[in-house]
Formats: sequence, C-alpha cells, structure tokens
Amino acid sequence: MEYAVFVEQIRVQSEALRAAAVKVGPDARVPTCPEWTVKDLVAHIARVHVLAAAGVRTAPDAERPSPAPGPEDWDELLAWWADRERELTDLLDATDPDAPAWVFATTVPRVAGFWARRQAHETAIHRLDAEHALAGSAAPSAVPTLVFTPEFAADGIDEFLVMQRVMGERRGWSQHDGRLLIHAADAGRAWHVVLRPGQPIEVGPAVGSGTQEDATIAGTADAVYRALWGRPSSAIVTGRKELLDAIAAP
Repeated sequence: MEYAVFVEQIRVQSEALRAAAVKVGPDARVPTCPEWTVKDLVAHIARVHVLAAAGVRTAPDAERPSPAPGPEDWDELLAWWADRERELTDLLDATDPDAPAWVFATTVPRVAGFWARRQAHETAIHRLDAEHALAGSAAPSAVPTLVFTPEFAADGIDEFLVMQRVMGERRGWSQHDGRLLIHAADAGRAWHVVLRPGQPIEVGPAVGSGTQEDATIAGTADAVYRALWGRPSSAIVTGRKELLDAIAAP
C-alpha cells in the first residue's frame, strides 16, 4: 500500500474511533481491552499519535522522545487528541516516507514511512476496540458492519508479522517450536511462519503443499487480521492453537 493511503487511513480510522467513543462515553468498558475504559483507550491512542509525530521529527540515533501527557478532562482530551492527530497526519503529508526518523526498534527501517503504516494499523485496531465498546460485547459478530478491505487487512497481517520481530527484540523471543500457516483467502495471500525457541520468527510466503504445518489460521483477510491482533474473529484455527497464541498480540 502507498504511503498516502496509510496517512489517509489514520484520518479515517481516527474519525470512526472518535465517533464511537463520543457516542458510548468515557466510562464505558472496552470488552476487547478489559482493563480499559473508553477514556483510557482515547488517552492511549492520543499519546501514541503524539509519540509518532515526535518520532518523525527526531533523528534516528537520538534518545526516545518523551511527549507530555494529555489533559484529564474528557472533553479537553478529545479536543487535544483531535489536534494531535491532525498534527501527525499533516506532518506525515509534508514528510518524505524515506526521511530519517526515530523508531523504537533496530529491526525496521528508521524512516517516516514506518510511522505512517504503524499508526494506520494501530488506529484501525483501536477503532475496532471502540466499536466493541459501543456494542457492549466482545463477540466476533458484535460489529458486523465494520469490515476492513482485503488489501488493508492483508497489509495489516504483514505489518503484524513485522511487529512480532520488533516486540521479540524488546521483550524476548518465544519459547515455542513449530510451523504456522496464515491464509487470507480473499486477499489471495498466505504466509509461512516458523517459530524456534529463543529465536526471531521466520516469515516467508507459503509455496506449494510440501511443508507440514503444525497449525493453520485461515479466513478472510479481515478475520485473520483481527485474530492475529488478539481481537474477536471468525477466523478458523486448526492444529496447535498455542502457536497462534504465542504470536497473537494482547
């Protein structure tokens, strides 16, 4: 997907997240993030957008930026987030995707394009959280009208697998051993993931049928995208479910 599409998706997903959050209110629980209220969710995505903008402005070898937290009042928080999201997207619009930028890992290119893609998908997943809060349920069918396009969801699967290497670098590698096939049928995409104890995951295209998989997750790209990010999903998992659990985001 093109850089400009990611920037536009930050805007689109932020607007939808904000609409759901305003409708359900700050004190509603978020079923897909049980420890959070909707206010916590909004405060989180606002802080992330501030960090992303700071990352774009910061040299790759500089110290981690430390943006100031947002306001506590709900209405002020919403307005502050709207300003920060606009600031981020305007900044990304004006920045070359290959421009050097600070990012929180050494396993990905340290460029502005990282932040556009990362924030498009992080905002989309948290938009899904807000929709579940509005529905009051974590059931996969609770928000049937929200469907990510096959192209966007498949890119989100790619980005998720990139982030697994980032998170493994920061938190330590999985101790599981096995092979996982990820299949997004409507996107015509499949990924072969190898887990080895204490090592980075290996990701490549699934070619042919000669490889014996220990587990498979399959469905629409939308369903697989949600499942990998640990959200309610209609994706079908067969085989050793613990391999999916080992890489799925909380």
